[in-house]
Amino acid sequence: MPLDYHIFVCNNQKSEVGKDVAKALKIALKKQGLKNFLVGGQKRHSRVQTCNCLDVCKQCKKGPGAALVIYPEGTFYGDVKPTDAAELVQKHLGEGRPVKRLLLE
Repeated sequence: MPLDYHIFVCNNQKSEVGKDVAKALKIALKKQGLKNFLVGGQKRHSRVQTCNCLDVCKQCKKGPGAALVIYPEGTFYGDVKPTDAAELVQKHLGEGRPVKRLLLE
């Protein structure tokens, strides 16, 4: 099954917050109906998983949140907290707009 969105959440530096962010993203995807959804008659799939390192440690250490990347765009976010999950899912996955305040530049 090809994935339309694949989200990797770093849990190398901050394992607990990384796990919490991943869990919150999974819940938000399900609640917003974006885990598996139809677009133009075709089913789209999203997946969230934790990973060891995204190689953005300098940015990751700037706040209490975790770093993550969303593919296929390769959009990196930093200092993401579980409370940011619903907004990320709604705006980035649902509307196709990045959440600027969390972007790593």
